[in-house]
Amino acid sequence: MITGFHQIRLAAQDTEGAIAAARILFGQAGEALGSARRFALANLDLVVEAGETEGLGALVLQVAALAEAGRVLERRGIPVAMAELEGCAALRLDTRARGDLPILLVEDARTGPPPGIAKDRLEALDHIVVRTPNPDRAAALFGACLGLDLRLDRINPAWRSRLLFFRCGDAVIEVAADPSAPVSDARDAFGGLAWRTRDPDAAHTRLAEAGLDVSEVRDGRKPGSRVFTLRRSLPGGPSLVIHSKTLEEAA
Repeated sequence: MITGFHQIRLAAQDTEGAIAAARILFGQAGEALGSARRFALANLDLVVEAGETEGLGALVLQVAALAEAGRVLERRGIPVAMAELEGCAALRLDTRARGDLPILLVEDARTGPPPGIAKDRLEALDHIVVRTPNPDRAAALFGACLGLDLRLDRINPAWRSRLLFFRCGDAVIEVAADPSAPVSDARDAFGGLAWRTRDPDAAHTRLAEAGLDVSEVRDGRKPGSRVFTLRRSLPGGPSLVIHSKTLEEAA
């Protein structure tokens, strides 16, 4: 049913500042959408828009057939309502009983990124992090209801984490929970983004020289991977930059 990501929409109180940071990160001017701005990447569009609170404005997923997706979700216990996204038909999912993340579905195809992306650019989404107090509820939403492929379910006591990876197109929705904490009905929360680049050292140099607050380049958790952190850039918290082979190895 779900063919991949369509958009991640980030809400920012300082919209101009967030757009300026995104221009540096992705090395492109972006497309104006009123007061918002859209940045076309290899596997989704990132939209920065105004919001009263910082963080995830909406997670927009793409489906092959919108009407059929609506029928399937209703039968799986998720009410949907017709909506509009940038002039195109969309479905808004009522997930109040399943974590209350803002999720939209669209059928509209993307135009894709501009050609000739330099190797020191952030060129695609690797994964989005969702923090949950109820991992089984999240698994029911992303796996049983949305039909995403569960590629990993692992508890690591040293990290105090249970991680569930759901494949969405060529990226991942990473659900993170604290296995030592009591399960609750509290809302899920946006936990950040991870971006792919072909050359993390070159990307780090470019972003540091542009004045962004970046950590040192370090070895990632997977052997052979190289990562660094963007401490303050886009709304919603730190972002991770990962070598582009990381997701391929994880698959």
